[in-house]
Amino acid sequence: MLKNMLFLDVETASVVPDYYSLSDRMQSLWRKKAKTISRNELLTDVEVAILFDDRAAIFAEFNKIICISVGYLSYDDEEIILKIKSYYGNDEKIILEDFCSLLEKHYNNVDKYYLCGHNIKEFDCPVICRKLLINNLELPKLLKLSRKKPWQVEHLVDTLELWKFGDYKSYISLDLLSAVLGITSPKSDLDGSMVSKVFWEEGDVERIKHYCEQDVVTTVSVLLRLVQEREFDYVNFVES
Repeated sequence: MLKNMLFLDVETASVVPDYYSLSDRMQSLWRKKAKTISRNELLTDVEVAILFDDRAAIFAEFNKIICISVGYLSYDDEEIILKIKSYYGNDEKIILEDFCSLLEKHYNNVDKYYLCGHNIKEFDCPVICRKLLINNLELPKLLKLSRKKPWQVEHLVDTLELWKFGDYKSYISLDLLSAVLGITSPKSDLDGSMVSKVFWEEGDVERIKHYCEQDVVTTVSVLLRLVQEREFDYVNFVES
């Protein structure tokens, strides 16, 4: 199973630098969204704008994908090598096209291949699917998830779901999960809440790519612990 698994992580930023850069129509729609998020019908324009800065990046309707990092495992006699590649930049459509080309070329059988990530079922896969539709692109076989029953999406392996052991009331971040499992997380000066700011104010996509790849590395280590893959002590990481 592990040999046929593609690990992935997605990083998103708000679709525009700030609330005031939205079209009039989208500003109106974000105001409605903001009131729903905050459960406050009396938000001021300033509060609506602040909420856009804080939360827009997690909603496919108001964000853009700026990096998709993927990795796969290559087994050696004494270690696991994680080979990793990133699709990233300013053009969301090109990122999606390149990522889908990989899936169609090498991971096009839902009965053989798996996608794995942390919270992949609630965020990464849905945001990719929605963005494919927004960009008028075809869904690859592994991402044709609409109207599927749970037993029809067993090719999606979610480390968040594995950790819950049937308890669906709680959420745990990848950082916290790796910490409680005693896994050393790669050092990073970023977290998800900072990605939009780094993208729009600094234009540092390379920094975001590095952060995204670190999450893939951590996800692999977490999965190996969760499935109790004990024959290997560590995972080496190389860019392909």
